[in-house]
Amino acid sequence: MAKKKKSEKKTNTAAVNGVIDGAGEVVEQHIVSTIQENYMPYAMSVILSRAIPEIDGFKPSHRKLLYTMYKMGLLTGQRTKSANIVGSTMKLNPHGDAAIYDTMVRMSRGYEALLHPYIDSKGNFGKFYSRDMAWAASRYTEAKLDKLCTELFKDIDKDTVDFVDNYDNTMKEPALLPATFPSVLVNANTGIAVGMASNICSFNLKEVCDTTAALIRDPEHDIMSTLPAPDFSGGATIIYDEAVMKKVYDEGRGSIKLRSTYQYDKSANCIDILSIPNTTTSEQIIDKVIELVKGGKIKEISDIRDETGLAGLKITIDLKRGVDADKLMRRLYKLTPLEDSYSCNFNVLIGGTPMVLGVKQLLNEWIAFRIECVRRRTYFDLNKKKDKLHLLKGLEKILLDIDKAIKIVRETEEEAEVVPNLMIGFGIDEIQAEYVAEIKLRHLNREYIVKRLNDVEDLEKEISELEAILASKSRVKTIIVKELKEVGEKYGQPRRSLILYNDIAEDDEDIEEIPDYPVNLFFTKDGYFKKITPLSLRMGGEQKLKDGDEITEAIEFSNNCDLLFFTNQCQCYKAKAYEFQDTKASVLGEYIPAKLQMDEGEVAIKMIATKDYKGFLLFGFENGKIAKVPLESFATKTNRKKLTKAYSDKSPLADIAFATDDKEYIISSSSGRMLLLHTGMINLKASRTTQGVAVLKLKKGHRLFNISEYKDGTFSKPARYRTRNLPALGALPSSEDTSEQLSII
Repeated sequence: MAKKKKSEKKTNTAAVNGVIDGAGEVVEQHIVSTIQENYMPYAMSVILSRAIPEIDGFKPSHRKLLYTMYKMGLLTGQRTKSANIVGSTMKLNPHGDAAIYDTMVRMSRGYEALLHPYIDSKGNFGKFYSRDMAWAASRYTEAKLDKLCTELFKDIDKDTVDFVDNYDNTMKEPALLPATFPSVLVNANTGIAVGMASNICSFNLKEVCDTTAALIRDPEHDIMSTLPAPDFSGGATIIYDEAVMKKVYDEGRGSIKLRSTYQYDKSANCIDILSIPNTTTSEQIIDKVIELVKGGKIKEISDIRDETGLAGLKITIDLKRGVDADKLMRRLYKLTPLEDSYSCNFNVLIGGTPMVLGVKQLLNEWIAFRIECVRRRTYFDLNKKKDKLHLLKGLEKILLDIDKAIKIVRETEEEAEVVPNLMIGFGIDEIQAEYVAEIKLRHLNREYIVKRLNDVEDLEKEISELEAILASKSRVKTIIVKELKEVGEKYGQPRRSLILYNDIAEDDEDIEEIPDYPVNLFFTKDGYFKKITPLSLRMGGEQKLKDGDEITEAIEFSNNCDLLFFTNQCQCYKAKAYEFQDTKASVLGEYIPAKLQMDEGEVAIKMIATKDYKGFLLFGFENGKIAKVPLESFATKTNRKKLTKAYSDKSPLADIAFATDDKEYIISSSSGRMLLLHTGMINLKASRTTQGVAVLKLKKGHRLFNISEYKDGTFSKPARYRTRNLPALGALPSSEDTSEQLSII
């Protein structure tokens, strides 16, 4: 009863406070139905109405903005404040003013992100190649439509495209723009939807128009012969790889390598970077160069600064005396974003369906779209001319007896009867009669009517021509080709991006020159590392170490080897030996966890040096298992600095050993037992996280704690410690195996 009263009281309180019944309750729902009902509509909205461009080359936000400017009369006349444009666009675009203005900035001439800007801007619109150069607020800038937009809106009022309601059903807006050229390829477009993305690079307008025209004439046309490569607004140089380019053209996917262009100023001994890849910014490049100089990887640079001004982008690098500028730039291309890749993903909405298309497929889709636009325009013009001809035919009958027409109008008592009486008197239909009835009194003379009737013959010829166009697909294509030629000649520009063919690029490539000389590598138990040249080592005294620290690894190798540092958190950090400064025995060395930016509490426990990643690692775990993993499992194609899950975490790691070929190792347990194991008895496992195989039988409370290489003479009777079967218990040291002998373990 007490529970019931408490529940009733709670219900009454909720009712008094106006709380919705059941609010705050946890309701069990099936995850599949929840996703279908809630998440899927959102995902589809993002894909179809926000992030992916359509065949006209625009996302809805772009199209709404441009159409608003078109209706504002900004295709001609003076610019207006950007704030006016943003405010008017909100009638079509239900987003905030900041989002609309951002869209406007990215399409502007001032921002320089597009090969052919759609908006003629005035004021500070920022720059696409600058991360920190912010654009001015919309109340300070002005804009109008660029002349190229004439081709976007040409014949839009002739039913060339469908119109749909805006978000509140108070206005109409075009579903697509009837662009007379393939704008989808002329300007770059990027969008991230839910579960998919789009990244379309730009191509030269003249080349695109010529290629499309050639493709209309010959469907088997080799488009790469007239459209050799993309053309980027930032300029830069395209490193041409035929296989990659063919993949982009065929599949719509691929990664195009872009390289900055530069000039060497001999008088000032500096390099001027004049264009950079579209994928990076001047600040990112400068920050990376400064990082390399501070890290000692680049020593030829004395200063770097951004000298971008009215003339355009310019990054100046001051050089030290005697530096080879070309050789330095080849190194900077490898180490900085001065050379970067543009990832293509030609994902476009075709009839409401996202499709990844190659360049040729995309052009064919645009041709089909444009054919439909021209046919609809022709049909619209045909109907208009037929309507006009129909009216003139009625007027022609009036010409036979103008006085009769006047008499009919004068003698008709009621206004509503004028049109029916004219229809009866001259045998014309209602539309013709309405037209005749609306003729002004001053035009009821033979001269006016004869002039109007002279148009009949011209109209009949035009109607015949339009009907012939509608009946012939080839004639429609001829019209499109003509329009493409006109657009290419009127708006075409020279290429901005140079093309460096791969065979030339390979000759130009210069492997980074790393001085390679013998070095001694030392690694201590507490995680300190030293790289000392043999001469310095001979001239130096004792190794300086922290109290209680000791050297665990001493390796003779060369300056350009790879270093792998394994940690106590199942991770491996990779570095190059040349990234560390040569030092002396009298210094403490570099603390590896700090140098490699390891995680908090992470400690380096083992160092491996290699060039070819030959050999294997033995991971000994406290549970008596040993994993044998090839070192090449830790080689990566990319310059990854950190590898997670470097070894199994199922049991604590006891020790790591490295060998180039199979040999015998002494496996020691905390009970004092030792096992002489030949590594050939353990199979290699390619997986880094393998748990290994049981090698040592352990009594309760004991563990495996050491793996060391066996050296001849360590045991007087080595057979005593060997086994044929695994796992094995091992043997306790015999009295003959003295502690002096075992001290080398």
